[in-house]
Parts: sequence; structure tokens; C-alpha cells
Amino acid sequence: MGDTLVECVPNFSEGRDQSIIDEIIQSISTVSDVTLLDVDIGYDFNRTVVTMVGTPEAVLEAAVASTSVAIRLIDMRKHSGEHARMGAVDVVPFIPIQNSSMEDCISLSERYGKIISERFKIPIYLYANSARRKERKRLPDIRKGEYEGLEKKLSMDIWKPDFGPSAFVPKTGAIASGARQVLIAYNINLNTNNKKLANIIAGKIRTSGTFSKDSNGDKILDNEGKPVRKPGIFQSLQAAGWMYDENTAQVSMNLLDHTITGLHEVTDAVRFEANLLGLEATSSELVGLVPLQAMIEAGKHYSQNSEIHDENIILQEAVNGLGLNVLEEFVPAESIIELAIDR
Repeated sequence: MGDTLVECVPNFSEGRDQSIIDEIIQSISTVSDVTLLDVDIGYDFNRTVVTMVGTPEAVLEAAVASTSVAIRLIDMRKHSGEHARMGAVDVVPFIPIQNSSMEDCISLSERYGKIISERFKIPIYLYANSARRKERKRLPDIRKGEYEGLEKKLSMDIWKPDFGPSAFVPKTGAIASGARQVLIAYNINLNTNNKKLANIIAGKIRTSGTFSKDSNGDKILDNEGKPVRKPGIFQSLQAAGWMYDENTAQVSMNLLDHTITGLHEVTDAVRFEANLLGLEATSSELVGLVPLQAMIEAGKHYSQNSEIHDENIILQEAVNGLGLNVLEEFVPAESIIELAIDR
């Protein structure tokens, strides 16, 4: 494998039909100079998140190949699941990993969008560092209304896609593609089946916070008539309440920059806020892979001995402290980016 590496983490709106998932994975596995690092299948989300790394051209080839399979096999008219989504292939981010730049990944996302839109005549939006308009920087803003609201959204000039037609394709929906830094998708489960309580916690910790309300419970508006928001605790953090299964609500988070807001910080905050509501945080899970440094920082935080320098011991402290070994065994060599690449 070449020295220049990028990561790609396509999210497919299929987590229940193993035959479809297998065909998507096979299309990636056959591309030279690409290593498949992780396949995270969520039945309740009805979503599969794939993590691959390789040379830029090979990763682009694999992204196009897997997208082509997904568009052929997934029918959004029949799709349902807990996770927000707007297309058969919901989002395709490119991430600089080794000897690659953000500009390289922006170029890949644009080339991907052009290829897929021309081949399949579907709308493609650019987001994150690839965004050409400020209202498209955040993925939740692009995905607002989800698949069900996409037809109406495409009729608005402000939501004209960056590539492809402003036409609703019922079977396929739309795709967001972009370049970003390494994102950590991290969920913490609670001992409740009340998603509203998970949403309360999410609102307190996420960057965007919550809407400010008056004594009557109505939203407070600013001079321009826009709702006033009360900022959350952390920067570079997205969070929402979801259901892990029918009995378990969870706080689902995206850490956009772990050097600003770390795994241990959000974990401690969720536990604190849960306790205020009479709840407990029972377990946690990572969706996809995590940078080594994020785990090292968490391990140092939870370690009782600041003199420990053995990386394996520090990582185990992180696993225990975060609760990553409750749902299933956490294997560092499979779940940490740098260790998985070196396998």
C-alpha cells in the first residue's frame, strides 16, 4: 500500500439484509490498495457504516463501486430505521490520514459527487470542508427533513444540489459527500426506554445546545425573529437521543474534533447528567474506528496511576473507564485506526 493514505466512511441505509451488505462489502474488497478496516451493522438503525483506508485513487474507486451496488439494491421507499437518513447511500466522507491533506479529500469528494451524479442522475450535496454554502457545512442541516422531506426540499432554490438534478428519485434519495477530520461516532446507553430523557442530556452537552424558552414554554425569538439558542457544554460535538433497542435509549454523539472535546469528557458529562435525571449510563459503543490518541487521553484520565506509560495498560484503562467492554469485547487492534492499519 502506498504512503499516501485517506480514509472513507460511507454510510449505507441497509442493516438487515445480509445479502445486500455482503455485496456492498465485496465491491470494496476487490479493489487493490484498499484495506477494509471495519463494518458496523446496525439492525435497529437499518444502517451499515463501512470504514476503509487506502491510496486516494483506490479509495475513490471503492467508494464509487460500493455506491453503485447500494443504489442498485437498496430501495428507500421500503426503508425504515431509527437513524436519520436521506438516501440509500446517506453520506460519504473522505478523511486525510497519512501524507494527505484536507484539500486532497475535498477534491476526492467533488470527483465522487460528479461521477455518481452523472452516472445515476441523482442529487449530491457537498458538506463539511467541501461545502460551497455555509448552510451546508453541517450534515444535520443538509439531512433535516430526512428522506421523507427530500422531495419538497429539492424544489427550493436554496437546496439545489451541488451535483446532479434537482429531482427527487424515490428509490435512491440523495447523497452527502464531503471532506472532514477524523470523526468519532460514540454512543452511550442509558437504563431507560424514554428517548426524551436521552434528548434532554444530548441538548445539554452538544455544541448547538437547546432553544431558549420563556415561562410559558414558548421559544424566545431574537430581533430578527429567529429562535434563541442556549449553547451546550462542549465545542465540536453533535448529539441526539436515539433508541439502541426497544428497551434502551442512548445518547448518540459525533465528536468532530477529539483534541477539543474528548471521549472521557463527554462520557463523564453524560453520566453526570444521567444521574441528575435518576438514570445510569450502562454501556458505550464506538461506531467505526477511533484514533489512538483519543483512547490514550481517555486512558490517562481514568488511570489511577499517572506513572503508567505502557500503551496497552493505558488503552485497557480507557476501555474500562469508558465502558466499551460491556456490550461486547473491545479489541484495540480492530477498533483503533493506527493499529488496524498496521495489522
